[in-house]
Amino acid sequence: MTPDELQQLLAQQPIAVLHRLARGRVHRHFRAGKRRLIELLLQHSSQNLAGLESDLHALIGERHTRAPLTTAPARQAAPRHTAPPPNRRPHRPHEPESTEPSVSLAAWLEGLGVPSPQPFVPDPWQVDALAGLTETDVVVSVPTGSGKTYVAVEAARRAMDENRTVIYTSPLKALSNTKFTEFSKIFGGDRVGILTGDRQDNSQAPILIMTTEILRNLLYDAAGGEIDVRLDTLGLVILDESQYLADPERGVVWEETIIFCPSQAKLLLLSASIGNPQDIADWLTSIRPSPCRLVRHSKRTVPLRAGYLHPNGKLTPLFRTAGIPYGQPGQLHPEAKRLFLEYEEDTLPSGRPRR
Repeated sequence: MTPDELQQLLAQQPIAVLHRLARGRVHRHFRAGKRRLIELLLQHSSQNLAGLESDLHALIGERHTRAPLTTAPARQAAPRHTAPPPNRRPHRPHEPESTEPSVSLAAWLEGLGVPSPQPFVPDPWQVDALAGLTETDVVVSVPTGSGKTYVAVEAARRAMDENRTVIYTSPLKALSNTKFTEFSKIFGGDRVGILTGDRQDNSQAPILIMTTEILRNLLYDAAGGEIDVRLDTLGLVILDESQYLADPERGVVWEETIIFCPSQAKLLLLSASIGNPQDIADWLTSIRPSPCRLVRHSKRTVPLRAGYLHPNGKLTPLFRTAGIPYGQPGQLHPEAKRLFLEYEEDTLPSGRPRR
């Protein structure tokens, strides 16, 4: 059978058969759609398509033997040597099964909830970022939940104490509205304004929240002679979600905003997912009057956990460990694997009873 014929035969099979064929071949095959799963199967078995074809025929034969006895009698009388092999060769495991004991559900859920109140103490990276802003621009690259907003709020407060204005930008109108509400509660409604395509409130406030496109347009106007006097007192520009610099369509807005930003204003770039923060800091150093400082750390203040919720309502840890073991598929929790198989059996499209 040619590769094209094998691909067509795979496409004719129900998804449940493809999932069974993918066990031991394709990691996390349950997440792939049918077309993608076929591509992964062919890619994995590119050096042994005959083995893949043999296993596929075995599964097809198994489905036929389980079908109701309403099929043609001639099929039942077919010679045994023309039928697919009854026993499939064992699948080669994708990765050795872990022998480590699995975390219990209670241990996995331990610690979730609202923490007890305690005095706030800024992290060293937050202190470092605020200290850097007294002298130069700062790029902050830390995980989500680490406290970037504290740096933004404290930096804005210090800028206003020096009678400087502050502009806070985000890529989305919705996020700008959220920050407007948040900053208004912190600094008072009379000290915070907002400028988006849909909204313009208190535009003479010392803190202005806006989308990055709006700030880029203001800087364009200033470059064309339509100078907004507030730009002369601008002391701090905060660019939230600065990973948009890498966006193929919108990244130019961030680039132009940074290039046209007044030199007396400090830039604070915030991001949890920027891929090359050192390159960004080096670029800012090359175009701005002072060297840019990079503040970076990778430890999550709020660790991530992964669980699996079966349609029957049962919850179980997804991995053997409470945290996420990146790059170790053999760490799947045994109960999660059992529920995966149960779900596959329940969703077989034909020839199998549904529970």
